[in-house]
Amino acid sequence: MVRRKRDRLWMFPGGRKRARESDKDCLRREISEELPKLKLGKLALWKEIKAKNRFSGRKMSDAIFIAKKASGNLTIGDKKEIDRAAWRKPRGLQLTPTSRYIRDEIFSKR
Repeated sequence: MVRRKRDRLWMFPGGRKRARESDKDCLRREISEELPKLKLGKLALWKEIKAKNRFSGRKMSDAIFIAKKASGNLTIGDKKEIDRAAWRKPRGLQLTPTSRYIRDEIFSKR
């Protein structure tokens, strides 16, 4: 998890795709920008979410990947945007609306 500097809300690392960029390429680029010393192994698409976020009302289109392996340090690359990174479960953290939605999809209490 990474914490945004501007509002101190936690979120899953990631970001918006650029033109002609695949979901995997976007994730690898965002990780290299946000956490440059973190190396991801093989990525597998776990779930795609296309919905309206019940917290923010925004339309969402998210691809959630599982990394077979992750290694390296959680050194922050974009210190203007992120002030902290930690291996944490998303329960008990103040999350961004999108990350709350993703948390609830992944870790549902069903």
